[in-house]
Amino acid sequence: MLLLTLWGGAASAQLGGKSVVATERTRAELLAHAPDGLEPGKPVWVGLQLAHQPEWHSYWKNPGDSGLPTKLEWKLPVGVLAGEIAWPMPRKYPIGTLINYGYEHTVLLPVPLTITPEFKPSLLGGALEVKLKAQWLVCRKECIPEEGEFLLAIPARSAIALHGPVFQASFAAQPKQLAGKATATIDENSLRLRVSGLPADLRETPLEFFPESQEVIETSAPWSQAWEGKIWTARVPLSPQRSQSPDVMPIVLTQGNKGWRVDALVQGPWPAMAAPVTMSPALQEALRKNVIAAGTESGSGLSLMVALLGALLGGLILNLMPCVFPVLAIKVVGFTQHAANQRARRLDGAAYSAGVVASFMALGLILVALRGAGQQLGWGFQLQVPGVVAALAVLFALLGLNLAGLFEVRQCIPARLASLQSNNPVANAFLSGVLAVVVASPCTAPFMGAALGLAVALPAAQAILIFATLGAGMALPYLVASWIPAFTQLLPRPGEWTVTFRKLMAYPMFAAVAWLIWVLGQQTGIDAAGALLAVLVATSMLAWSLSLLGRTRLIVGGIAVAWTAGCAWLLVGQISTVRPPQAAAVSDSVWQNWAPGRAELLLASGRPVFVDFTAAWCVTCQYNKKTVLQDPQVLAAFASKDVALLRADWTIRDPEITAELGKFGRSGVPLYVLYSGNGPAQVLSEMLSASELRATLSALPSIPSLPVPHAPQQFLGLRP
Repeated sequence: MLLLTLWGGAASAQLGGKSVVATERTRAELLAHAPDGLEPGKPVWVGLQLAHQPEWHSYWKNPGDSGLPTKLEWKLPVGVLAGEIAWPMPRKYPIGTLINYGYEHTVLLPVPLTITPEFKPSLLGGALEVKLKAQWLVCRKECIPEEGEFLLAIPARSAIALHGPVFQASFAAQPKQLAGKATATIDENSLRLRVSGLPADLRETPLEFFPESQEVIETSAPWSQAWEGKIWTARVPLSPQRSQSPDVMPIVLTQGNKGWRVDALVQGPWPAMAAPVTMSPALQEALRKNVIAAGTESGSGLSLMVALLGALLGGLILNLMPCVFPVLAIKVVGFTQHAANQRARRLDGAAYSAGVVASFMALGLILVALRGAGQQLGWGFQLQVPGVVAALAVLFALLGLNLAGLFEVRQCIPARLASLQSNNPVANAFLSGVLAVVVASPCTAPFMGAALGLAVALPAAQAILIFATLGAGMALPYLVASWIPAFTQLLPRPGEWTVTFRKLMAYPMFAAVAWLIWVLGQQTGIDAAGALLAVLVATSMLAWSLSLLGRTRLIVGGIAVAWTAGCAWLLVGQISTVRPPQAAAVSDSVWQNWAPGRAELLLASGRPVFVDFTAAWCVTCQYNKKTVLQDPQVLAAFASKDVALLRADWTIRDPEITAELGKFGRSGVPLYVLYSGNGPAQVLSEMLSASELRATLSALPSIPSLPVPHAPQQFLGLRP
């Protein structure tokens, strides 16, 4: 009964889904309104409610001079159709010489759903499952793209009116369809509007004017309006960079909290449209050379011997990375066990080294083979798969429980396998080397970034040689220590301390598990992280039950198996739908999400640009972020030079980021690039220091502002 209750509760939680996404700037929530239930012909509404922090705003369907409208992508079952957004009336937001259209405070964007007879409620709970992927842009003085994925279950057999007042307020804020007529006459470079049928109490009252079509009028230019009896007229300048010539101009007129919508028929031929705005060929070529030069200097220009030396040094330093630390417990305990047996100690070191080198060669072979097949992959690619992250978390949890003494492997496996394990210590040492490489894969040490970037571009034999050298560098300290007798004299004799030390080393394993849970949460959301926690609890019970005897082992083990299987089923369901790359907006308001071409556009506007290529599973990246990139003095140095900060999140596989890494001769993160506009882009070291970064910024030359013409809507981040 307990298992059924847990199963049912978890299933209900999964069906209810995630209806709220909160950031530092907005709180987005998916709401539903079905006052008459889910029946064909009855009104059913869903909507995204955006609650903005003070001074922040999002955008209308026509954002004005800059910005982007909120975009909603629905995934609905068969027989359910989503309509268009019923946009409430916007307001104007002047920013410098620009004017934008949008919303502040709290706004609901309702969408009607059409229920057809083909709709069949889901078997689980009899509900309509509504899935939404939303993207919105919020701006203050700076603009931050945000997005989220939402899941909502609407009961099929009951009415929902909980949010009725919110939807009614949104309906009241929508412009009414005007029964009168409207015309728009082309007069040289202006648009003359004439609208009839407006309420009589509006006459001689100034109105606000909002065109629904983007990039037709000069939004920020002065315009005039007047009343000719019952007819409202206006003269609005056309945009010199007009991108369309519509036959019908839908417009919205507002006065206070009232608004009217009307379609204006366009009369007269449109003037010729200007050529699309692009960067000059000279500027494009300069930017291209900057990127190519930086990539050549950091990767492609390396010789094979230099790359091998870099791989060897990188492998040595990799032993100091925090993600490799849990494996130290296994090796230290192993050395104490063989302190008096020189032959066993040397075999242990050789087998461990062989496991490390073989694992690196296998990773290199897989990476080079997939690259050759056209896949855009890089160092740490396996941790971009949520299933691998979850499996590693379970493995690390079991290792931690084993070190803590909750269970012994020999008690959980048949006697034949236990004796095989005891009689083959070399195999155990080899597998510990494999484990060391698995936990080291998220780390990039100094000297190894450029070497790995070169490896994937070399012939297969030379590439595998670089990976093998990297493994040799990582294994070298253990190999030397195992073959030098003087090292064993530094170790205390085996005794009670080894038991205590072994249990103490369980906690780094548990810390690694906590980190992997956080990584999975970054990749697929908090629900998947919760499901993984449930799997870990059930797995620990299963591991403990295997150490029991007789009927107790069967009963407890059976319960644990059922619990583990149920939780694993929920986890698989959660990680089967992975968020697209860069789904989550960056957490710090001074950073913007990286996108192809955005750095070049910011540089063209006269601002230096710093790009942080990072990933949640990259321990080195997170260490640099906490200790350097969030340092108040470093942020002040960025601000003093007016440096635009971009963050490219590679947590989930992103071919565009992989391709950008390849331009700089890299195949993994971290990568830190500073564009100054004066010579090639600068690539900083993988292990950042605040002093290095501040020194680099202090030498940053002043960049004269380049003239930038009226920018298309998709050019985000450019200041007025």
